[in-house]
Amino acid sequence: MGVRDRILTLFRLFLLFTVLIAVALISAVTTIRFTIHGHQETMPNLVGQSLEAGQRVANGLGLEIKIEGRVFNPQYPVNSIVSQVPGTGTRIKVGQHVHVLVSLGQPQLKVPDVVGASARAAQITAIQEGLTVGDVAAIHWPDSQVDQVVAQEPSASTTEVHSPALNVLVSLGSAPQFYECPDFVGRSLAEVRGILQKHGFKIGSTTLIPTTGTPVGNIVSQSPQPGSKIESDVEFNFQVAGPPLAAVPQPPAQPDRTSPAPSSASARRAP
Repeated sequence: MGVRDRILTLFRLFLLFTVLIAVALISAVTTIRFTIHGHQETMPNLVGQSLEAGQRVANGLGLEIKIEGRVFNPQYPVNSIVSQVPGTGTRIKVGQHVHVLVSLGQPQLKVPDVVGASARAAQITAIQEGLTVGDVAAIHWPDSQVDQVVAQEPSASTTEVHSPALNVLVSLGSAPQFYECPDFVGRSLAEVRGILQKHGFKIGSTTLIPTTGTPVGNIVSQSPQPGSKIESDVEFNFQVAGPPLAAVPQPPAQPDRTSPAPSSASARRAP
């Protein structure tokens, strides 16, 4: 095979490879477009239908009903669909959820007054009146006890109830008071102890630190740090100056045993 024939063969192989790549790309793009836009249905109007009928319609289109809640609504009978998402006429993919609210019919209950009761008592009262406890939020509320209901929705005077859930706001008690921590360093522990006890603060540990230059019994360091924000239930811990460590006595000097002892003759000649 000549050089020209080899070049033509290589060119044909390259052209065939290019065509195959192009076909594969076109096929992939077509598949993606079909996946994205294919298998879609037009959302029918389910509002006003019974939940059972709406589920049959949705299942026939490959959709699934998901109940997001139940509300009182005198316009629609009990167990009828009040609203839907997506809305009527929307293009929706097969397999997706249709979110609906279901009617509880005409409200026939009395909303109790639970303000002032505990959260537990409010829950029991709501159940006895045919309600459920919905959202429970907590907040610091002045002049109230912890776990006391300070507000509710709907209120006890409400005549139009849209949901069987009773939402309550529960107190965390009065908001804590913050103070700026004073600087007690250098002051007598006995004096500081009296000041703190007078104002209702707690004293935790006190540690003696051997110190020189500071009077014994004076505060060397403190926790929390001076200038920091503290609450009324904070506990103070102090390090207090103690007596310095006693000096360790040094042993007497020992004679040098490395030098030779004088001979007895030399000792006798000594004056």
